[in-house]
Amino acid sequence: SQKKRPRKNPTMEGTSTMTIKLEQSSKLNLQFIAVNTEHDLVTSANEAIHLKLVSHADQVLDQSQSFHPEFTHQLFGDNEAIFGYSDLQIKLFYGSSSLLTYFGLTYSDKIDPSNSDGVKADDIVQILSEVLPQGFYTNQDEYMRVLEREENNFKPFGEIINSYTLDDQTFEIRKANGDTPGFKAYHERLRTFLIWYIETASFIDDDDDKWTFYLLFQKRRNQDSMRYDIVGYMTVYNYYAYPDKTRSRISQIIILPPYQKKGHGAKLLESYYFLAQKDDNILDITAEDPSENFLNLRDFVDCRRCAKLPTFSTSNLHEGFSEDMANEARNKLKIHKKQARRVYEILRLKATDRSNSKEYQAYKNYVKKRLSLPFKREEKDLIKLQKFLKPEEYKAAIMQANSQDKVQILNDSYKATEEAYLSIIEKLALC
Repeated sequence: SQKKRPRKNPTMEGTSTMTIKLEQSSKLNLQFIAVNTEHDLVTSANEAIHLKLVSHADQVLDQSQSFHPEFTHQLFGDNEAIFGYSDLQIKLFYGSSSLLTYFGLTYSDKIDPSNSDGVKADDIVQILSEVLPQGFYTNQDEYMRVLEREENNFKPFGEIINSYTLDDQTFEIRKANGDTPGFKAYHERLRTFLIWYIETASFIDDDDDKWTFYLLFQKRRNQDSMRYDIVGYMTVYNYYAYPDKTRSRISQIIILPPYQKKGHGAKLLESYYFLAQKDDNILDITAEDPSENFLNLRDFVDCRRCAKLPTFSTSNLHEGFSEDMANEARNKLKIHKKQARRVYEILRLKATDRSNSKEYQAYKNYVKKRLSLPFKREEKDLIKLQKFLKPEEYKAAIMQANSQDKVQILNDSYKATEEAYLSIIEKLALC
């Protein structure tokens, strides 16, 4: 589940994950499509699927406020295409609090196997049934009848660990686990958003008691009661770290589209960090194979935190990354050494006068030295291999290694790294 697709970076996965293995129910008959070009038989799954958070019946009927998934390849193949329908529209509505789910399907025309040499349309119901929660509704009238009752009766799961206000709205972050009464059924509904917004998402085994869930809700008044609308959530896996500690690994974090670009991801991550800082059993916090979006979020949050540490003061940044920095970041903030060094490089670039060629070049050389480590390891490996290879084999290996333009690769790597760092620095400047 960690394999990278060419167009984007993967996201982090959890331990003990249960990979979703879904294949298209049918393959496109390209010859048939070529003959029948007057029919629009292939639809973009991303455009056909309309997602919406609803809290009452009027919103179900409202054609606005829906949003589309970013990814559908796990269900509809790498082309993210659905075959066999014209004017296809798939409605997936979720109760904004309860996540009660409705699945609706409309189209103007569907391929007829009897007129197409047996070619069938993709079985959308079968495909989506693999990931949708049990008990989803397919009758819209019935869904509208029960929706408001489910929304009114919903109570948020877990204990409150933080609350904050943003744009005069109140938000709560709660901590839950697999033993929290009723939470597993709720998580079964919530986790479907991972398929739509995390490229290599897989469903975790929530029976494993090492998983912890952090849920973000918007708290709002609805007549005489309070409603708790789901905003996003994060999963964390806690595993053993020698000799007597726990290492926490952030697995998945998602903020739902209506709430994105407003700072909720940072609030969620900071709230978890603050809780972890007070836990003496946690050695540090990591994230395995994070997505580009999560990397940016974590870098932003960690830079703000580390900038307040004495060892990361501006006067120390030009002296190089030190063990004192690594230790203070781990002991006070639970930041792993590898991430602490990355934060150091961002903060040093922020403190570097790029108009000063000497100072700027010193920074470039420092970062490139780290980026060149894989090449040096490769050279050491070749020296070790010399003992086991025939002279002609060793010569061939040396020629192959030298054939790569290492200088160009290193320069390209540095350029990409600096661009990523500068994007974080721009966000820090807005704080």
